[in-house]
Amino acid sequence: MKLTSKGQVTIPQALRERFALHPRTEVAFEAAENGVLIKRAQSRREQFAAWVRKARGSATVKLSTDEIMRLTRDEH
Repeated sequence: MKLTSKGQVTIPQALRERFALHPRTEVAFEAAENGVLIKRAQSRREQFAAWVRKARGSATVKLSTDEIMRLTRDEH
C-alpha cells in the first residue's frame, strides 16, 4: 500500500468493515512504539465526558453549596 502525494492511504475493506469505519468517520492518529496507530476518534460527547471525568474532584476552592449559590446569584 502506498501513501499518495497528498498523504492519503486506503484502509483495506476488511479492516473498514471489522472496525465499522464508514465514510466520514473521524479517525485519530497516534504515535506508537513501532509505527502509527489509527483509531476511531472520540465524538464530542465522548471528549466532554472524558474531560468531566478528569476534572471531577480537582477543584481547589472549598465552598459549600450555599456559598456557591450566593456567589452565582450575586448575593453578598
